[in-house]
Amino acid sequence: MEAQKLNLGCGRDIRQGYVNIDSVALPGVDMVLNVAAAPLPFADGSCDEVLCQDVLEHIDYLPLLKEIHRVLAPGGRLVVRVPHYTSRNNAVDPTHCKTFSIDTFEFFLAEPEFNHALTYYTDFHFSSIARMRITFPRGSKLLFLNRLVERWVNANRRRMRLYELSFLSGLFPAENIETTLVR
Repeated sequence: MEAQKLNLGCGRDIRQGYVNIDSVALPGVDMVLNVAAAPLPFADGSCDEVLCQDVLEHIDYLPLLKEIHRVLAPGGRLVVRVPHYTSRNNAVDPTHCKTFSIDTFEFFLAEPEFNHALTYYTDFHFSSIARMRITFPRGSKLLFLNRLVERWVNANRRRMRLYELSFLSGLFPAENIETTLVR
């Protein structure tokens, strides 16, 4: 049996080759499911990718991450997009109840880079972070510096941390964190 790809909380972002799951029966949604109410109806290790964009900030996400970990095959990938804690969208969207830093996902690693990640809070762990990126707002001509800041910030994890710990995060608020966790 071929491993599946899940698109959790897909909304209108319907993707070919994925099981598109949302809590609302929109056109193209393959399965209507409240992903905040575990368990996911998939066998252990049956998925090689789970896409979870703009979902985790709306829910108590620990049970969902545990379920995603369960359904991912070894080496499977969880691709996440969440608002950065400096994002204006956190204040604009009244359904957002969680905020995220680049270090948030360290808590779910078997061997975190920094000792502050308290791995004993969860009974599941991903093996690594394959990708991490902070994105910045685009569109307005006034935001042209954001492209330069984004390039500089994303050069390495050290710069990402420097950005978050300095005045830069107040001067240039981010938009999202995009990360890929490997089971």
